[in-house]
Amino acid sequence: MLLDLVILAVKAQVLPMIATGISGMCGPETMILPVQNGLPWWYFQKHGGEFEGHRLQTLDPTGVLTENIDVGRIIGCVVFPAGEIAEPGVIRHIEGNRFPLGELDGDDSERVESLVQLLTEAGFKSFQISDIRAEMWLKLWGNMSFNPISAMTHATLVDICQFDLTRSLARNLMSEAQDVANRLGITFRVDIDRRIGGAEKVGAHKTSMLQDVEAGRTLEIDAIIAVVAELGRLVGVPTPSIDAVHAMVALLDETLRREKGIVKLTSR
Repeated sequence: MLLDLVILAVKAQVLPMIATGISGMCGPETMILPVQNGLPWWYFQKHGGEFEGHRLQTLDPTGVLTENIDVGRIIGCVVFPAGEIAEPGVIRHIEGNRFPLGELDGDDSERVESLVQLLTEAGFKSFQISDIRAEMWLKLWGNMSFNPISAMTHATLVDICQFDLTRSLARNLMSEAQDVANRLGITFRVDIDRRIGGAEKVGAHKTSMLQDVEAGRTLEIDAIIAVVAELGRLVGVPTPSIDAVHAMVALLDETLRREKGIVKLTSR
């Protein structure tokens, strides 16, 4: 059956496993809505500038995503709601309801507006924006800092933000990411301290990466932190803190894969 809309709601590391089957669901006007955390494999497609068409090796090393998912069908989306898996098949909503959408080339379009209306009617806060990549960086800012710290320390957002050493580490990670993004023409509409303050207000929430550690699942590392290091190398911006945290969380992921282990601390 051909679909009007295909929502890719799997983790970023799962996308290559399903990529070859997506085209069979698509008709002439089918839209594809990827809703992963982090930066997308299509980042430099319909981007313009000196890096137009550049393929990010951390996200699409074999080219399977670029080759099998028609970029003309893709609508950019940033998922701001926070949730957690209460039990298999049951997701507990923590906070947030924003779903910004945008065309990859920044143009306004009727098809994006139709999706905005669909999400709005379902009770979400959705709107069309001209620079979806800037909004992705804003969400990534928190994910690439808090997710790996929480995965390695088993701390919640409020714990990380209120402990001086991890708050400082998160700030360093965000500062390096901001330097990389700025070099790519991205401007953040809030400052670092406000972004950290927003995470602190979420409270005792376990990040998705910590939830994956506790469940023994593979970790969503490449799209959240490794890609920022790759982009730093691409534009000549050093990322020492990002590189160090990436190394540690990558080893944690490798350990989980090798031991097939579940690491969970008793709830307080």
